[in-house]
Amino acid sequence: MNRPDLDRYIVGWRGPALAALLALFAGLPGLLLLPPLDRDESRYAQATSQMLESGDYVDIRFQDVPRWKKPVGIYWLQAAAVSVTSQVENRDIAPYRLPSLLGAMLAAACAAWAGAALFGHRAGFLAGAILGTTFLLSTEAGIAKTDAMLCGAVTLAMAGLARIYMATKAGERPLRPHKLMFWLGLGVSILIKGPIGLIVVAPAMLALSVWDRDVRWLKRLGWGWGLPLTALIVGPWAIAITIATDGGFWKEAVMGDLGNKIVGAHESHGGFIGLYTVISPLLFFPSTLLLPAAVAAAWTRRAEPAIRFMICWVVPAWLIFELAPTKLAHYTLPTFGGLAILAAAAVVRPIGKISRLTGSALSVFAAVLICGIAVYGLTAYGGSTAQTWATLTVVFAAVAGAGGAFLLLNRAAVSGLLVAIVCGVLAHGALAGTIRQLRPLSIAPQLTKALDRAGLSPRQGLTPGPVAITGFHEPSFVFLTGRDTELTDAAGAVKALSEGRPAIVERADADAFAALIARAGVEARAVQTVRGHNYSTGDDVALTIYAPPARPGAGPEVRAASPATTGSAE
Repeated sequence: MNRPDLDRYIVGWRGPALAALLALFAGLPGLLLLPPLDRDESRYAQATSQMLESGDYVDIRFQDVPRWKKPVGIYWLQAAAVSVTSQVENRDIAPYRLPSLLGAMLAAACAAWAGAALFGHRAGFLAGAILGTTFLLSTEAGIAKTDAMLCGAVTLAMAGLARIYMATKAGERPLRPHKLMFWLGLGVSILIKGPIGLIVVAPAMLALSVWDRDVRWLKRLGWGWGLPLTALIVGPWAIAITIATDGGFWKEAVMGDLGNKIVGAHESHGGFIGLYTVISPLLFFPSTLLLPAAVAAAWTRRAEPAIRFMICWVVPAWLIFELAPTKLAHYTLPTFGGLAILAAAAVVRPIGKISRLTGSALSVFAAVLICGIAVYGLTAYGGSTAQTWATLTVVFAAVAGAGGAFLLLNRAAVSGLLVAIVCGVLAHGALAGTIRQLRPLSIAPQLTKALDRAGLSPRQGLTPGPVAITGFHEPSFVFLTGRDTELTDAAGAVKALSEGRPAIVERADADAFAALIARAGVEARAVQTVRGHNYSTGDDVALTIYAPPARPGAGPEVRAASPATTGSAE
């Protein structure tokens, strides 16, 4: 079957649909396999579960603490997903991740649609496939937070803006559906993550206008109804949260969260200028082999309006993120749509020797990094069950990196890209399986399983709650055990036991706990010790579960035993 025969399968709606399907396959393993992650994902999921439990869909809280950092959009989407597919009582993280997966699929479809209109249906499909399978987006697709959906909303807005810009450059009248795409994507991005979408959209519009020395195209955006539509999307909740918090939300979100990220390395998430460029080969994998070609195409074809648009989509926002003192790997994700379209525009034409050599080297380098991550995880935290997954990760990553590089060097760029994408998706899924098997990193799931086995989980109705825990105050445990979980110290653990509630004591609090429980004359039974590594703090932990006194059917009660005398969860 020749290329024209194959092309008919990606013409029209089929290209965006297939790109979205690839994004689904790439993101699904992480969604299904990974345990609740600390700290942001579990905070989002727990705040959403509290919305469902309380019926308050305006104010955002984690336990009793206001969570006034981001707008409400992602919480509403997660609440809808849980309501349709599950129940809040199940404490299953997968339904909370569904909006992220849908956001990744939306981003891939929009990139394919825009790419097809600007560079042809083959380049369009490849653009969507590239974006949907990047390690960064496919990872975010399996995590219950804002970034994949933000990428989808921004890519929707930029796809619509690209069609408006190109129509204006051609002397044509922009279509109303394209304007609707732009304003709808912009409004949703604001409701998801505040001004971050504007950091991509507004500089792109300004850069295009300055580059072209022409601002007249901006008049064709449909401001008269577009701004009211955006206000209609964002305004009702903005008014409600202002009233509910007496303006406190805006003070915390703007001055506390956003302001701190602008003026300094917020929560120690700092990095040097150029960090995103350095890590881009890893984040863009398995399509890393096309990064040099994308840059070369951007430079040599910058006179083309479509290429110019993509440059203005990527470069201004990328520079802003590089200059900002706070840095997290996912910040540049909303620019990946433009980068993917540039890569696709480059791959459908002959690629120069320098781009082929550097692209091949970067592809192999990224594959080696991924193999190294899998091997390190296996040796540091894995057991026999993780070996198979880690081996699959290494094999598929190596084939994606080296196989794609080999074909690229031999002037079969499209074939090399397809091999890299297929094997890269398999490598990403195997990596998710590897992480799932790293038991010492899954502390909260181990604790909840141990509580269930001992009949100490309040959900079983055998022991009153809430559970009290010292030392390990991570959101994943709160999400799995519920809003009322008591994050406390040694004294709080003793108080919980005296009230007939279970307590979990971290090794660092063991001496204080033993002294306090002896002084109080409270009897407790050490049930099991869970050992692991808290990756949020970098500390090894040992958490001993204590049953309260006078539990029916319990064994002999003893004074608080030391962790060394209790069982260990493997």
